[in-house]
Amino acid sequence: MNPDPKIQQFLEDTSMASPEKYTILQAARDIVFQQHPAISERFIYGGIMFSLGKDFGGIFASKHHVSFEFSQGYLLNDPDKHLEGAGKFRRHLKLCQLKDVSTKNVAGFVSQAMELLDQQ
Repeated sequence: MNPDPKIQQFLEDTSMASPEKYTILQAARDIVFQQHPAISERFIYGGIMFSLGKDFGGIFASKHHVSFEFSQGYLLNDPDKHLEGAGKFRRHLKLCQLKDVSTKNVAGFVSQAMELLDQQ
């Protein structure tokens, strides 16, 4: 994980404003770094963008949820219809509670997104 001061400030601010969103953000970050420890992260667009040579997704705190955005989300296999969005490429998961991290299969979508990077 990155000691980027902007990321640290974002996490601290989120923790103070909404401990539940902070817990969701940290759980999602943990999943990302468990999948591949060489992933880099940077603070951009008001959230944390993840990259493994190329950007593949990011997490953002909204007013009522945490959003995990996938850059090539339209290519992800989503039989349970957890992904939202109707744009050309991007799709996102709305994570309103900590249990959503597992019930909406964040780990599976992160894995798929990283596999897509290998195919590009």
